[in-house]
Amino acid sequence: MASPTDHPAGRPNPALFIVVLALPVMAMAQGTEEDFRVWTEHPRLFLNQRRLRLLQRERERESIRWQQFHTLMAGGAQMTEPGFAAALYYKVSGDAAFAGRAVEWATTRGTDLRQLALVYDWCRDRMSEAQAKSLAAKIRRGVEQSSKSDALPAVRSRALALIAIAEEAPELSSRELKRVVQEWWRAGVAPGLKDGGRTIPHEQMYALFELLHALRDNLQVDLRDAAPKYFTELPAWHLLSHYPATFPAAENEYRIPSFTGSGQPDLDQAALARASQLAMVAYDTNARENQYVQGWLIHDRFLLRGVFGIVYEFLWANPYQPGLSYYHLPLLFHDPRTGHLFVRSNWDDDATWFGLFNNQMQVFEDGQIHVLDRRNKREPLTLGNVTLVFSQRFNQSLQPSGKFFVVGLKPRTAYNVEVDYEELRERRTDAAGVLAFAFPPEGKAEVRISETK
Repeated sequence: MASPTDHPAGRPNPALFIVVLALPVMAMAQGTEEDFRVWTEHPRLFLNQRRLRLLQRERERESIRWQQFHTLMAGGAQMTEPGFAAALYYKVSGDAAFAGRAVEWATTRGTDLRQLALVYDWCRDRMSEAQAKSLAAKIRRGVEQSSKSDALPAVRSRALALIAIAEEAPELSSRELKRVVQEWWRAGVAPGLKDGGRTIPHEQMYALFELLHALRDNLQVDLRDAAPKYFTELPAWHLLSHYPATFPAAENEYRIPSFTGSGQPDLDQAALARASQLAMVAYDTNARENQYVQGWLIHDRFLLRGVFGIVYEFLWANPYQPGLSYYHLPLLFHDPRTGHLFVRSNWDDDATWFGLFNNQMQVFEDGQIHVLDRRNKREPLTLGNVTLVFSQRFNQSLQPSGKFFVVGLKPRTAYNVEVDYEELRERRTDAAGVLAFAFPPEGKAEVRISETK
């Protein structure tokens, strides 16, 4: 019997070959085309069906987060971000009075493009057509006014706005979202994250995760794909770049992210740092590195209770998500691409901490931040199995064990390194002037370093 793929004369049927060969070509073509049109229904921003159900269950169960949020909103507290807070309260409670408050704020007093987008998206079903048309026009003007800024918070706000009003301005929305993804992120930001030429500071991290959530939920675009190593290492960087000691405030305790400059820590920035961690876990609950972040988040003494933080806390927290103890994380983070180096003696609140970031060296001990410079004559600092030797002593003979870093050298500069009288070799420092070594924990090695002439 002839095979079904054979021609009656015994030859293969060319028509069938055309079909078989064409399929992968068509698939490849489809895979390279991205659709930047927004087809999703309201609410589009952050409140997908799964998250909205979770928040509504939190209300039904009268969880601690809902109770705090409800107490402030029902009591008429002056919320820091009134549009954001009232719109979220409406969406979870169904109380139309709060939708009215949000819409009234957005149409009369509101100027923050991000909040305007959230109010439009979350309260669209409670607006008259006149209100919707007026607010959409106001949002569109805000998009145009911010179009010259490529700063991450501005891009985030524009993207949220373009998604919110996509049906009113489909061509503008599609064109500008395409530019955000392909030009601003993939051709601009992501390559810098990959090679260390760009970093995202704590104060912009929350904006990044809002952008990640909004684009994936509405366009099925995962920005992490353009810089996978950066995002894999991000959770460890985030935790280790916080100072060990906590800051007690009237509403709750805060963990303080590292910062340069003088003065007291900015508690709103500390709240946003926690919010970025909550949003990080919500973005990928299965990633093992994020499960350590969840273990960091679940302590109720850090639950954000104030008029600024509670809205973020309630929106993103998932107290039912299991976490792993961050005590199992390494106490060291070093990225040669950026030169960032963070070390702790342990995970306790009274730990000693070293940070090298943004061209500044800091030591945190005894509750104080000490800023170091290249003239500092400090003795080597040992934190666990990590030894830090400061550059003023680099020409001395040293006998370290374990992990060993010489810090404060010239960035991206060649140095001669001799270990235990082995053959002299040349090593280049990283982006912040660090040389890294690793020795057996039990042994010692004499090291001599001198600048290449």
